[in-house]
Amino acid sequence: MKIVVPGGTGNAGAMLCRALADNGHDVVVLSRSGSPGTVRWDGRTAGAWTEEIDGADAVINLAGRSVSCRYTPENLREMMDSRVDSTRVVGQAIAAAKKPPKVWLQMSTATIYAHRFDAANDEAAGIVGGAEPDVPDYWAFSVEIAKQWEAAQQEAATPDTRKVALRAAVIMSRDRGSVFDVLRKMARLGLGGAVAGSRQYVSWIHGADLVRAVEFLLASELVGPVNLAAPNPLPQREFMRVLRAAVGMPVGSPATKWMAELGALVLRSDTELLLKSRRVVPGRLLDAGFEFTFPDWPTAAADLVRKR
Repeated sequence: MKIVVPGGTGNAGAMLCRALADNGHDVVVLSRSGSPGTVRWDGRTAGAWTEEIDGADAVINLAGRSVSCRYTPENLREMMDSRVDSTRVVGQAIAAAKKPPKVWLQMSTATIYAHRFDAANDEAAGIVGGAEPDVPDYWAFSVEIAKQWEAAQQEAATPDTRKVALRAAVIMSRDRGSVFDVLRKMARLGLGGAVAGSRQYVSWIHGADLVRAVEFLLASELVGPVNLAAPNPLPQREFMRVLRAAVGMPVGSPATKWMAELGALVLRSDTELLLKSRRVVPGRLLDAGFEFTFPDWPTAAADLVRKR
């Protein structure tokens, strides 16, 4: 297949594009930087890049500002604009194509679901967040970003193109600079303990299963939101205990909420990424017959550490 991937130069995008190319697909990456091997676009307006979409078999849009930043009003607005604008212009390019792609996979996020501990969120019965009590007000804006992100795809006039929103959990890959790479280093230093009580759930997906799920969705007939998450999320305390065991570190220093705030400030990140309980399961993928190679975290963590 010829697959056009806007925003394919990020950590997860690079991993996915590399794997798709290795599997025999012709992958065209759209990049704001116009780095070697990519096609330049600005993520907001139509241009020569639209020629790549006309006649392509599929589009996988991953564009959007990284969430690894301080959640200031300015950064939150940039997250919103970069996601909605890029999705809207991709939809316009597909709508204008003489031979539009058959499928459009649009990145979204599992953050769209409510912060909760009582039950898991699947696509059918999951609770969309934004109105939870006792959480910071700005968490609702993250949910609003996800809602408008998906709405921009759904509103696109592309009747000949099947549309899927990828509600992705944290992607665990062995690439340098990935989320797993950071967590592994913390665990090896003895810093991978419980955070702020550690009841919050961590939803995740192994990078290899992400690639397999994307290829599965390219070939399936599924439409609408699909959760890209392993079927067994687990509380943060257990998640880090398993990772410490995988790297051979028997202890991990716990962190209170204020310590987490300080660490996020130093890392120029935000505590929502640590403190929100993301309990998400892949209902539609499982119902469609997809089988995970790494359905549980102990197996996935052992594999990722071994390959590092």
